[in-house]
Amino acid sequence: MSEPRSRRAAVTGIGVVAPNGTSTETFWKSVQEGRNVLGTVTRDGCDHLPMKVAGEVRDFDPEAAVEERLIVQTDRFTHFAMAAADLALEDARLGRGDTDGSPFDVGVVTAAGSGGGEFGQRELQRLWGKGSRFVGPYQSIAWFYAASTGQISIRRGFKGPCSVVAADEAGGLDALAHAARAVRRGTDVIVAGSTEAPIAPYSMVCQLGYEELSRETDPSRAYRPFTEQACGFVPAEGGAMLVVEDTGSARRRGLPVRATLDGHASTFTGASRWAESRDGLAQAIRGALAEAGCAPEEVDVVFADALGVPEADRAEALAITDALGAHGRRVPVTAPKTGIGRGYCAAPVLDTAAAVLAMEHGLIPPTPGVHDICHDLDLVTGSARAAAPRTALVLSRGLMGSNSALVLRHGAAG
Repeated sequence: MSEPRSRRAAVTGIGVVAPNGTSTETFWKSVQEGRNVLGTVTRDGCDHLPMKVAGEVRDFDPEAAVEERLIVQTDRFTHFAMAAADLALEDARLGRGDTDGSPFDVGVVTAAGSGGGEFGQRELQRLWGKGSRFVGPYQSIAWFYAASTGQISIRRGFKGPCSVVAADEAGGLDALAHAARAVRRGTDVIVAGSTEAPIAPYSMVCQLGYEELSRETDPSRAYRPFTEQACGFVPAEGGAMLVVEDTGSARRRGLPVRATLDGHASTFTGASRWAESRDGLAQAIRGALAEAGCAPEEVDVVFADALGVPEADRAEALAITDALGAHGRRVPVTAPKTGIGRGYCAAPVLDTAAAVLAMEHGLIPPTPGVHDICHDLDLVTGSARAAAPRTALVLSRGLMGSNSALVLRHGAAG
């Protein structure tokens, strides 16, 4: 890496809008208690579709979180992003105009896999049903993958490095890695993360082509990775935004360093080639550990990708032991996403938020609804496990073939 290692990237703020909570506090309470909030899809126009179970954000009021003029310009996935960014900035004590120095010292990085499908569908229906004069002027931008990055930066006046990772699920970790590297190169603060809103008719029809998607109608049985009953994954909406900041900047502001983003690596093994993802994911883990200067036995907890497809689950379990050796069979592994669904790019960002909170609270959260493990893993199930994790490894794989790994250290260990 060319970045000066004297600068370290720290998480100083977390904002969450998820199916199990629209604040960091409610999210963590649900995660540590192992609640399963998956339910039958309730969104209009979805009744006839074969995908019956999802993780919906049911108690989010965009009008209470976002200005009216922006609501009409943006899709639901960007509403989530703006709300989560506000929460993260407040958590990091960075209110409007409170950043040190120039607006060029603050940037935004988001990841998106599905974009604004609901907004795009509505406007296209107006086009075909009523004519071009009835199509809103924001159709050209609201669906776009970069909409959340653009709206957050414009709304807040941030003029630093801004980008979007348009990718599959692993893009969520890649966005955090972009943020960490920007901080190491000299940017003081990056607002980074991902939110998704794929629970709408057009977006759901697009997902039906995924063989890995669960068709189970019982929410308690729809998403059970690492078991013989695994039948695919359940999609989810929502996500999280993090404030990633130079540790020196945080300490000058008297702010605690919650965790440091110390290592990341990514590989590519091809769409739905799950057996091959074993080697690709193991290589990503090794690369992330090497960048972090972390020995395998230092990893205290693994937040798993947990796809819920037998071949993919087996590949992930083997990748963990391939990369971590004998320690891979002993290290606690968890997948809180089984209780909320797999939110595409947002899924690993929510896992990262949960990892930071797990290290802060000395608890490893359980994997909701999962029992009878059929792989050689120490999967945490049932209830949270008291521990003192200081190093967390977050894993993610995408349906299109990306593999990513991220190493975090607790702030007190940095």
